[in-house]
Amino acid sequence: MRGARTFMKIVCFLRRPRVFDTTLVIVLSVPILLGMIFTVLPGETRAPLTAGLHVAGSLCLLVRRGRPILTAGLVAVTGVVGITTQSLSFISLPSCIAYYGLGRYTTGRPALITSATVFVVYAITTELFLAATGDWLWSLLAVSVPVGIGQFVRLRTELNERSRQEAAAAVRAERRRIARELHDVVAHHITVINALVGGARATLPPGQDVTKDALESAEQTARQAMSEMRRLLDVLRIDGNEGPDAATGVSSERLPVLIKKARSSGLPASLTVTGEPVELPAAVDHAVYRIVQEALTNTRKHAVSARAGVRLAYEPAAVEVEVIDDGLAKEAGAPGFGLAGMAERVALCGGRLTIGPRPEGGFRVHARISLERP
Repeated sequence: MRGARTFMKIVCFLRRPRVFDTTLVIVLSVPILLGMIFTVLPGETRAPLTAGLHVAGSLCLLVRRGRPILTAGLVAVTGVVGITTQSLSFISLPSCIAYYGLGRYTTGRPALITSATVFVVYAITTELFLAATGDWLWSLLAVSVPVGIGQFVRLRTELNERSRQEAAAAVRAERRRIARELHDVVAHHITVINALVGGARATLPPGQDVTKDALESAEQTARQAMSEMRRLLDVLRIDGNEGPDAATGVSSERLPVLIKKARSSGLPASLTVTGEPVELPAAVDHAVYRIVQEALTNTRKHAVSARAGVRLAYEPAAVEVEVIDDGLAKEAGAPGFGLAGMAERVALCGGRLTIGPRPEGGFRVHARISLERP
């Protein structure tokens, strides 16, 4: 069990984008360099040039997620230099990975324009500097196949994410509908019963102690039922996302655990708490946790090479939560429901929510919720 847990930690660490890309560059570059050192004959110049171009193309992969078009262009330059010096083929593993990244992290039109430009450059270069005929066809395959695979993976991921969001939205809508029905029907009748019992108790003549005690017990039962009903409605209105149940395990006290999970999933995150912590109302406590959870989830999904910072500030009459990141935004996909859910939670608590990109780069989510009761 311990060995499996250690293995999973290693896998999670290697799945971090920067760690994975760095490891990929090392795996692609080190064997070439070692082979050049131990096998190149004195006075030979083509092999060092080939190794240098291969390593240069591999190093370009470090920015393939945040700058896929730039990466494809740089790899194409190394390929053109290799073709003109007859020291490197344009079909290489780093180039295939770079063109896959172009399709995976770029939308359709920019990816098509960039890949077409790279193909034209390859075709012209091969016709001018290579004696073999038909190399333009290999150029077309070397560019179009990895880009096409990347586009297919990107579209499939977006469709899966959209389906998941639609299913989650349907579940949330159904939960809210049930909550409204319970409130409109059951809670209304319990309130009427409580009022009728109270009225009957108030009009009892003296000496009806047994009946009076029974009516008081009925009133207490009705009030208890209303209290339980309110708690049930709160549970139904809160999304059933990952983690413990919202009524028992979702609170600001679990933010350190949430930050730890974000780190283990590949997102460097930190938590800063200022002010004197106080016990928050249940709705506010749940809202703070869910805001941070949704903001970190959005950072993982929509930002590249991001670091996140969470700030929780306790003030005498309010609580403030802020989540910022410094990542590079990916291409905008279909709008989700996370930000709308944040706004709904904050509005129900009587707070104010501010979301949007930061002038210095990245994204910011800021909520301020008053703790004063009207």
